[in-house]
Amino acid sequence: MGFHHFILDIRDEFGEAVIENFVENTLPDEHPTLAYFVILILNGMLCSEGQTHWIANLLLSHYARIHANDDSYYISKAKDLNKDQSYVLWGLSQECIKRSKFPLSEFLKPEVRAIAFDRGYSDLSKKAESYEICFVPDNDYRGFLKRRVEGLAEKVKNGSFVDVDGNILGQHEGYPFFTIGQRKGLGKAFGKPMFVSEIIPDTNTVVLAEGEDLERNRMLVGKVNFQKFKTIDPDKELVTKIRYKDPGHQSLVQTVGKDLEIEFIGPVKGIAPGQSAVVYDGDDVVCGGIIYQSRNIFKDLVEMRGNHLNL
Repeated sequence: MGFHHFILDIRDEFGEAVIENFVENTLPDEHPTLAYFVILILNGMLCSEGQTHWIANLLLSHYARIHANDDSYYISKAKDLNKDQSYVLWGLSQECIKRSKFPLSEFLKPEVRAIAFDRGYSDLSKKAESYEICFVPDNDYRGFLKRRVEGLAEKVKNGSFVDVDGNILGQHEGYPFFTIGQRKGLGKAFGKPMFVSEIIPDTNTVVLAEGEDLERNRMLVGKVNFQKFKTIDPDKELVTKIRYKDPGHQSLVQTVGKDLEIEFIGPVKGIAPGQSAVVYDGDDVVCGGIIYQSRNIFKDLVEMRGNHLNL
């Protein structure tokens, strides 16, 4: 299109920051948000002090907006809420946000397709949406792990499915091949819908539960990055998203050391350690981090009361 440009070969950095981190974090019990590792590249490679002398601005293809208040920059939702990607940008540093621009922020996706078509890129304008992991083109991350980690399938085979009471329900091919909230692809029929509610790597155990047993009311979030606010009013209701397509849930957020404790106003299903949690004030990203653990505080209270009565 006639403008001067550079091509950076960051395959090695991508392999280390994204692919290896994906493998290492999947093999315990966490299935990480891949965008977090991409952000590591943006923050560490393109927005580092060593790059500021020759990279003036980053033009990113994400659907998101940038705003600033008195002393900080922060990400907000894009005009096209169906394509909004503010959720995946919670980890950007202040320097990276300051030097980034989002040319698609004020466009709807059909408008972007029309621009491509008008400029002669007919095939590109009709390209189908892709939600696959970029380095797993067939979207079979289980097969990817088996190919990437020698002997993995043999090492983790013959794990146990158990229910929430610890009763064995059957065998499975290995804990790395399951995710919290998963219902399909369990490899076994149980006579009723069952979901993965917990993964225990030490014993190669996958805990299955019915839908209501996936509900949680509180979670701990680490690796926190603040954007709009540097401190949070614990009495102010905010909205927290626990996955990309999650509509968000009313919550109370307070800091605990370097971490966040988030209490939801109502029960939330499918909170998965390793995934990103992003806190919003309206359309604005307040902060985000990685989910460490979740709890059902109402269930805890019932169990505590029962134990007290037993005493």
